[in-house]
Amino acid sequence: MAHQHLHFKEDFAAEHTHGKQIRVSIALLGTLAGGVLLINSIVSPIFFGEERFNTEILAMMGAILLGAPIVWYAILALLKGESHMDELAALAIVAAFATQNYVSAGLIGFFMLLSQLVETRTALGARASIESLIRLTPKQANLIQADDSEKEVKVSDLKTGDMVRVRPGDNIPVDGEVTTGLSSVNEATITGESLPVDKVPGMRVFAGTSNLTGAVDIKVTKAGKDTTLGKVQSLIMQAEQTKIPMMRIIDRYVKWYVPTILMIAAIVLFFTRNINQAITILVISCPCALILAAPTAMVAAISAAARLGVLIKNVADLEVAGKLTSMVFDKTGTVTTGRLYVTKLTPAENIEPEQLLTVAASAEKMSKHPAARALQEVAKEANLNLKNSENFKETPGKGVTAELDASMIMVGRESFLKENNVDMNNIPAPSMHEEQGFSTLYVAKDKKCIGWIGMQDKTRPEARHAVKELFDLGLKKITMLTGDKTEVANRVAAELGCSDYKAHCLPQDKLAIVRQLKEQGHSVAVIGDGINDAPALAAGDLGIAMGAAGSDVAINSASIALMSNDLKRVPFLIRLSRNTRSVINQNLALGVFFIIIGISLSSFILPTIAAVMHFLISIIIVFNSARLIRHGEELEYATTATTTTTEQV
Repeated sequence: MAHQHLHFKEDFAAEHTHGKQIRVSIALLGTLAGGVLLINSIVSPIFFGEERFNTEILAMMGAILLGAPIVWYAILALLKGESHMDELAALAIVAAFATQNYVSAGLIGFFMLLSQLVETRTALGARASIESLIRLTPKQANLIQADDSEKEVKVSDLKTGDMVRVRPGDNIPVDGEVTTGLSSVNEATITGESLPVDKVPGMRVFAGTSNLTGAVDIKVTKAGKDTTLGKVQSLIMQAEQTKIPMMRIIDRYVKWYVPTILMIAAIVLFFTRNINQAITILVISCPCALILAAPTAMVAAISAAARLGVLIKNVADLEVAGKLTSMVFDKTGTVTTGRLYVTKLTPAENIEPEQLLTVAASAEKMSKHPAARALQEVAKEANLNLKNSENFKETPGKGVTAELDASMIMVGRESFLKENNVDMNNIPAPSMHEEQGFSTLYVAKDKKCIGWIGMQDKTRPEARHAVKELFDLGLKKITMLTGDKTEVANRVAAELGCSDYKAHCLPQDKLAIVRQLKEQGHSVAVIGDGINDAPALAAGDLGIAMGAAGSDVAINSASIALMSNDLKRVPFLIRLSRNTRSVINQNLALGVFFIIIGISLSSFILPTIAAVMHFLISIIIVFNSARLIRHGEELEYATTATTTTTEQV
């Protein structure tokens, strides 16, 4: 029966969701029809008298209808030279049928099929959140033509560079970039974040996400299976076909199990001459619980992870996550935001802080450098009126020059100003602030330095809490790696509570450190953005890519991809792994206990009672696994509650 479930599952994976539901419905109707015939064969003598021929015909028809599917799949397996578990249930049905015990044969088939249908339907329910992704991407899109008119076209006909218009309430059909319009977009299907994200021109959007408030025009960058959602669908379905080591062990020894049980049943029949007891042993020993123990738990775990934007490409990687002892973080963009923020203003004597900021932000107005963007943001927050500069010139990696109110302004590195003979004597010595981990911009007006501006890449708000959780979960070593200078690395590592850090790291240095940790006996996970961290991600026992939404490199280079930048997903992943392993062990223990007790008490149990017991233990296993689907719900509630509180404040 259990492998009948697996046969059905393979068929379901190859067909559309609607087809799966139809096949389950047809199988359920057949099972119910056979059950009605059996009930009639039992009940009719009570109301219409003892007419043995009619009742036996009804029971035989019911037994055929219920037992045929199980026997058929068993025969197919034997013809393929495979040894599954269907043979035990099929043999029990055939034996009961041969001894004209049609009611027993029918009831065995009924409860076997009913348990299989519940298992299959539950598996479909566990995957519902994943399979619903297929329906998230619209089949039609509004293509904007050259004359700005709209034409409804199939999404499959769109190509890179096309422009589409998405109105409020519509799902976005493609991956692309907003060109015009403002809106809020719910990206929970991709990132797992329940709160909407404001979108302005220049920002990326993803297929399958929901446009909430405003109309936007989007330039297509990817469509169809090439979108982030398309890749997520494909990889999750592939993950469901993979196996953890425990599942492979069960498959390896299955060929020995069936002959052993047949031998036990034959010995019991030889000594007791009790065919019912032998049939009971065959029914009890059909180890559906053992086979379903791991797959049902893994399907539920993958569903829970997908709901929170954690993409697991191979379930074996989920098992590895629960055994980690060390974790390596890349700094920039992983534990930090990857953006610069102005954190300190140090003007020269007789220069006001707002004057220093106004001059610097006005001079940097034409630059797209992250430091320039940070200056613009803080100037906007301070309600400063920035002026337009003239003769703007940017020297990559050094700084900018511009004319402002007939004065020559220079903003950049200390070395850049010194190269241009700027007087630096009226500002504090660099050593006084470099140790604090600042990145500094010096500002000069007419060849005289008027102050410096300190900038920092802030750590993510949830990063420190995530690191603490990892230590609480039993990890021994958490290392932060960065190509930044030692002062910055020391500050960030101290803020996070990391056990170790390494500065001035090139990609090959990160790779060497990961290998060193593995040589020390650690099971290592590496977390990065999947680009310059790709070698280290591949070298770790587990590679986790942060913020993988929209990044093909991140999705493909890591074992597990976090579609959002929320580091709380990492402790969640470890807890999910350990809880999944615990549920699998519980399922296996229940299955083994049921088989041992059932065989021991086979002389006191009728075949029909054995079928009922088999049905009940299968249901217990399925629902025990289904508990994992809700794992991680506290993260969704916590995120919403935190944001609501912040807004109220």
